[in-house]
Amino acid sequence: MTAITHETDIATGRTRVLEALNTHDGLTGWWTNDVNRKGEVLFFNFPGIPEPFQLRRERADEDRVVWVNIGAFPPHWAGTTITWDLSDATGGGTRVAFSHSGFPDGEAELPMISETWGTLMTRLKDYAESGTPHPFFTV
Repeated sequence: MTAITHETDIATGRTRVLEALNTHDGLTGWWTNDVNRKGEVLFFNFPGIPEPFQLRRERADEDRVVWVNIGAFPPHWAGTTITWDLSDATGGGTRVAFSHSGFPDGEAELPMISETWGTLMTRLKDYAESGTPHPFFTV
């Protein structure tokens, strides 16, 4: 299985980063402006995509946030896991080590997915540091 990884330092405390990863306002501030939730299942809608991505939040504490894709869409995300490991950054702030794992070896969409996650990590950083919403996707 193959994983995509990214790491960034965010010049704010973990509480702010956790809010960006776990709250409606947080998620709509950097990823997509159309997020819904039923219990621990998050539904992410994107322009031109026929159905929402369905991610179940498995863990959300001060050190780690884990989401598991439970939907059939997109097919190449089936059964994958998204992990955000949070630690103290050198010089202050929060280091975010991101992983999206469980892709089949040789998955043709990996370069596009990795590029998108890189952009999203920048959006997450900008939102967590400034508090100004600027989602990458708008529906």
